[in-house]
Amino acid sequence: MSPHDKPLVWMSGEVKSPPFSADARLTAGFLLRRLQRGDSIGMPDSRPMPSIGGGCHELRIRDDAVTWRIVYYIDEEAIVLLEVFKKKSRATPKWVIDACKKRFAHYKASR
Repeated sequence: MSPHDKPLVWMSGEVKSPPFSADARLTAGFLLRRLQRGDSIGMPDSRPMPSIGGGCHELRIRDDAVTWRIVYYIDEEAIVLLEVFKKKSRATPKWVIDACKKRFAHYKASR
């Protein structure tokens, strides 16, 4: 990791095999590394999540029969990971949005 890379701050969740396949874990690691380096990632790999807060996004990682999501916030000093979850339906579950809003507010208040 370069001294210029942003650290990852894990508020919830983890990326490991299992439950991620080895390929999905590598994809997640590659995308997170790009974020740490300051790269902008767009569709189809990432999309904004304004319902959680400004600067919040979700990474979209396809696995064998599952799609994983990593909700994150891009801070000036870090990449804050708010939630990692298995996407089972078209809409993001309400519990995920609510939990991410709370974690985001907690992170912002602690700064």
